[in-house]
Amino acid sequence: MKFPGQRKHKHYFPVDSQDPRPLDQQIQPQHTHICGIAQTLVDIEARVDDGLIQRHGLVKGNSVLIDDDAAHALYRELKTQGLIVEEHAGGTIGNTLHNFATLSNERAVLFAVMERQIEIGSYAYKYLSHTSSKVDVGYLQPVEGPIGRCFTLITPCGERSFAISKGAMDKLEPSAIRPELVREAGALVFASYLMRSAEGDNIDQAALKAMAEAKAHKVPVVLTLGTRFLIEQDPQFWRDFIAEHVTVLAMNEEEAEALTGYRDPLKACEAALQWCDLVLCTAGPEGLYTAGYCDKAHLRATEHPVRDGAIPGFNRDEFSRPMRKADCATPVKVYSHIAPYLGGPMQILNTNGAGDGALAALLHDMAANRYHKLNVPQSDKHQFEALSYSSFAQICKYANRVSYEVLIQHSPRLSRALPEREDSLEESYWER
Repeated sequence: MKFPGQRKHKHYFPVDSQDPRPLDQQIQPQHTHICGIAQTLVDIEARVDDGLIQRHGLVKGNSVLIDDDAAHALYRELKTQGLIVEEHAGGTIGNTLHNFATLSNERAVLFAVMERQIEIGSYAYKYLSHTSSKVDVGYLQPVEGPIGRCFTLITPCGERSFAISKGAMDKLEPSAIRPELVREAGALVFASYLMRSAEGDNIDQAALKAMAEAKAHKVPVVLTLGTRFLIEQDPQFWRDFIAEHVTVLAMNEEEAEALTGYRDPLKACEAALQWCDLVLCTAGPEGLYTAGYCDKAHLRATEHPVRDGAIPGFNRDEFSRPMRKADCATPVKVYSHIAPYLGGPMQILNTNGAGDGALAALLHDMAANRYHKLNVPQSDKHQFEALSYSSFAQICKYANRVSYEVLIQHSPRLSRALPEREDSLEESYWER
C-alpha cells in the first residue's frame, strides 16, 4: 500500500515509535483490497463528417442507443477509413478501480462480465490490456456476445455525438459476487447505472447482494451517481436508495442539483448528508468539495483561513477526519473545499473520468486507513472509528491533484503513479 501523500519519515507507516509494533522491523504486512461492480465498456473516439452520422442513423449532438449489429457496422467503417483517434477501456467503475490500483499499488477486485472468447484486437482485448495488473479480473463472469461500447463521434464543427451499445455488460449474475471478498474489503463501489438495468439483466440484483454483504460487515458502500439525466428522472428513488444502502456518495454539481434541488454545491452537500455519511462533489472550474461528519470530541480546527459560502465558516473544522454519523456521540457536520489545482490545466485534453479520478483518490485514502488499522491497530490514528486515513482538507487536496492528472491526458485511466502531492499544514499532526 502506498500511503496517500508525501511522507518524510523513514518508517513505512506514518506513526510514532511508541506504537506497539516498531515499523522498522521486517514484519509481513496484512493487505487489503476494494471491490467494484462494473459495466465493462470500451470508449472509442473518432473524428467523422456529418455524412457518417446520417448513414448510421445517429443524431448529431445527442446520445443514441444502438444494437450489436449497428455497433459492428459503425466500428467497421471507422476502422476501414482510419477515423479512430483513441480507444480506451472505460466505464465509471472500471476507470475508478484502475486508478485506485495505480495510486495505491493495492488490489482492486472487479465483478463484471467478459466475453467468453477473446480475440487479439477485439473490444475485450483492449479492455483487459488497458487495465492495471493490480485489478483482479479473476472473478469476471464469462458471457456470450460483446461487452459495451461507447462511440464518441466528433464532427468538424467540434460537436460530439454518442452511440452506445451495451452488449452483454449488464448480464452479471448475483452468483458472480464473492461474499468473502466483499466482507473483507476496504470499500464496495458501484455506479447508479447498475440499478436501472433492463428486464432480463441481473446486474442490479448482483449489486444488491454485494451491498447487503457489505452492510452486514460494516464495509463502506460507495455510490457514484454517473449522470444527472438518470437522477432527475426519479430523485426521490435515489434519496431513499442512498439512505438505505450508501455510506459514501460521489457526484458532480449537476448530479448534486438533480438529487437535492440545490444549485450551490455546498448546499447540495449539506442536503446529501441527510442520506449518507460522506460526500465528494466535483464542481468543474469551481473545484471540489468534501462533506461529512465528525464527533465533536475529535474535531480539528483548520489552520487555513476560515471561509464563508452558502454555509458561513463552512471549513472551520476541515482538519478533522470523516466518521460515520452512527459512530459519533455528538455528530458535527464538516465541510472542505479546494479550487482547481494550479487554476486548472493550460489545455484540457479529456473531461471524461476526472470525477472517477477524484473518487479513486478518496478510495485510496479509505483503504489506507483500513490497511493501517490491520497492521498497527493500537496506533493513535485508531482511537476512534474514522472512514479515512486523512482529513477532509487533505482528501480535497489529493482528489484535486488526481483529477488534474486525468484532465491533461486523453485517457480517463492514469498511466503512471501520481507525482507526490504537496505537504499540508495538518500533515505533521496526523503523522504522529
